[in-house]
Amino acid sequence: MHRLTELFDNNQAWAQRMLAQDPRFFRRLLAQQAPRYLWIGCSDSRVPANEIVGLRPGELFVHRNVANLVSHTDLNCLAVLQYAIEVLRVEHVIVCGHYGCGGVRSVLAGGQGGAVGQWLRPLLDIREQARATLDGLAHDGDREKRLCELNVREQVQQVGRTTLVREAWRRGQHITVHGWIYGLHDGRLRDLACSISAADAVVRANRD
Repeated sequence: MHRLTELFDNNQAWAQRMLAQDPRFFRRLLAQQAPRYLWIGCSDSRVPANEIVGLRPGELFVHRNVANLVSHTDLNCLAVLQYAIEVLRVEHVIVCGHYGCGGVRSVLAGGQGGAVGQWLRPLLDIREQARATLDGLAHDGDREKRLCELNVREQVQQVGRTTLVREAWRRGQHITVHGWIYGLHDGRLRDLACSISAADAVVRANRD
């Protein structure tokens, strides 16, 4: 049986490094987590949420899935969102996609079967509603980048449409939902300037 010894060795070295830097680090983590941010991102292994924003353990609450989708029927995502809002009292929800997303590439190629295909159906809808815009782009790479951006914009709106967020705004809780995208080619984040912080900012997503 493979025991993945290398990963346990890496873990031991990491724990020792953290203690060397801060002897009380794990004691503080044990006492509480108090992140200001919820990150909703893609499961892609090349997009490590904490690392690319320079935050330590305990500073970023994270939910990841294929193509960073927010579905109102996904109890996993809704449970994370509820805990972040009602217990952790986060102030910022960050939806972060990335260029070179395999889910987006799959949808542009016509989709695939199985569980992944079912999961990506909302992204197929975004592609269809933006078909004129996407078809107007000359290169496959440009279409892929544009759909990655349009997907993030739509998921920001999806977060704002949830009962959880609408009720939090109604109570006067300060929550801003941001839409960012990450470049695998340069490691940089880009703000897509589609943030919303009130119910009246939730509109039908503009996919043009």
